[in-house]
This record gives sequence, structure tokens and C-alpha cells, in this order.
Amino acid sequence: MTMIVTGGAGFIGSNFVYYMLDRYPDDKIICVDCLTYAGNLSTLKKALKNPNFKFYKTDICDRKAVNEIFEKEKPDAVVNFAAESHVDRSIENPEIFLKTNILGTQVMMDACRKYGNIRYHQVSTDEVYGDLPLDRPDLFFTEETPIHTSSPYSSSKAGADLLVLAYHRTYGLPVTISRCSNNYGPYHFPEKLIPLMIANALVDKPLPVYGKGENVRDWLYVEDHCKAIDLIVRKGRIGEVYNVGGHNELANIDIVKLICKELDKPESLITYVADRKGHDMRYAIDPSKIHNELGWLPETKFQDGIKKTIQWYLDNKEWWQEIINGEYQNYYAKMYGQR
Repeated sequence: MTMIVTGGAGFIGSNFVYYMLDRYPDDKIICVDCLTYAGNLSTLKKALKNPNFKFYKTDICDRKAVNEIFEKEKPDAVVNFAAESHVDRSIENPEIFLKTNILGTQVMMDACRKYGNIRYHQVSTDEVYGDLPLDRPDLFFTEETPIHTSSPYSSSKAGADLLVLAYHRTYGLPVTISRCSNNYGPYHFPEKLIPLMIANALVDKPLPVYGKGENVRDWLYVEDHCKAIDLIVRKGRIGEVYNVGGHNELANIDIVKLICKELDKPESLITYVADRKGHDMRYAIDPSKIHNELGWLPETKFQDGIKKTIQWYLDNKEWWQEIINGEYQNYYAKMYGQR
């Protein structure tokens, strides 16, 4: 199989690239990434040495460039990770999220139609469902939960999902969609909760927590997510949505305290800052469908996954220190300096 992976220099995309190269050594992986602030070519350093891996620095909104890649590489499948994905940034500048997440999805699907009705998979998010109340632990997102977005980011992802399903119904494009809970693991960009807290704690910087830290997320180790996507692409029912969750619900503040404990840092580093606008309270996914149909279950318990993640950041300081010493410092000061 020849597979195009968009956004392959980002967090989940790069982990998927490495998973696929390791699992299917005879397959070709074609990575398309425009290397925005969250895309890092050094993340793919090992992959670039693999003869079955090829990288294109290309924006998925660039129709001409995308078509040229399809003509040259003749892919059998496309997995679209490419997206602007940080809620705070979407509140600051919604336009780029609409462009990349919706129009970029359209360009990729148009290329799939043009070059042979190619199998297309859209990587989405549980955030399209909105949130759940903290006092109803019995409630979970299912694939039938109505879309109810809270931010420009989740709205752009929901719009893309609807477009993907429309392309299936209108044009017969063979598509699937996965909606995952919060991922964590290696190569996670340092603006997100877990890597941010690890990086700050290591140098005794304040640990900024939104509101009271009561917001609950369902955490999924990134390798488990990669296995789920692989299964969906190869065995999933065409035209279907699959929820991918970890059954690892934790409040943000509990995660921060756990990181402090693992790194032997005092909880006095925790600093509460003004809450995010429209901040969702709880995400929780029911993954029964993907389990019943494809046999998938998360294999990594959070207590084990967070230890592996912390160790990875300890072993790969050069990777994330290079990131936080650049443009990211300006963004960090803007987001947390006055809160």
C-alpha cells in the first residue's frame, strides 16, 4: 500500500508515520506537511532515513501541489491529520482554522476523487460533540451524539466531518471518520497541557492551570490511537464514524499533580489562571462501536502511559527545548502572561 499521511510532522501524525513504517515495512508512506509552528521536521529525522518514506513540504490547501503529489505517488489511501488544532489559537485567529481544516479537507478529497476514488480517512475530535456535565458520569459521547461545538476549532472540525460525509453520499467517495479523545505521548507540542506541565516543572516555572482545573478529559495514549486508525482504514465500514476513547477520565488538576509527583516537584508551582472562553467541562467517549466491530480496545493505562511520556521528555530535551526557545515564547507570554 502507498499511503499519503497529511500533517505527518505533527504530534499524532508523526506517531502514526512511525507506527506504520514499523508495522508495514513494505508499504510506502508519503508525508505531506506545510510545517507550521506545530509541525517539526526534526520529529521525522528517523523516518527520513527510511527508503519507503517520502516528505513533501506542502500546504493541503494548495490544490495544484496536492494534485501533483497524487499524480506522482499514486496513493491507495489518504489519512488526513493536517489541522490547526489548538483551541486557544482558534479563539485568537479563527480564519486559519476554517481554511486549513475545511478547505484543506475539500482539496484532499477532490484529489481522491480525481485520481481514482481513493480511500480517504478523516481524523477528527470528540470536541465536535461539545461537552458533558461534571455531575453526570453516566453520560458518554456516542457516534449518534448531536454535534454541538464550543470553539472555532471544534466548529471547523465539525464542518470538515460533515463535508466528508457529504462527499461519500454525493460522490460515493470511500470515507471513514474517527473522533478521538485527548491524546498524549511522544512528540506532543509543548503548548498542550501534559508537555507544557512537564517542561515547566523541570525548570521550576509556574504551572498555569485554567480556572480551578476541574475540567475532565478522556486521555488516550497516542500509540493506541494509531492502532485504531490503522484498523479503521483497513477494516472499517465505509461511510461510518468511529469514536476512539481511552476510558481514562481525569481532571486537569489531577494530571498536573501527578506530573509534580512523578518529577518530585512541589504542588506550590501550580498557578491558577483565568479560564478559557467557552471552556468545555467534560469529554468522555463510548468506544463500544470500534470495539464491537473491529476488536479495538485501548491497551495503555494512563498511569503507565504518563510515566512513559514523562520519560520520553526527559530523554528528548533537545527536541522540545528547541521549540520553546523560538516563536513559542511570544505565544506563551501572550496566553498566560496577563491571566
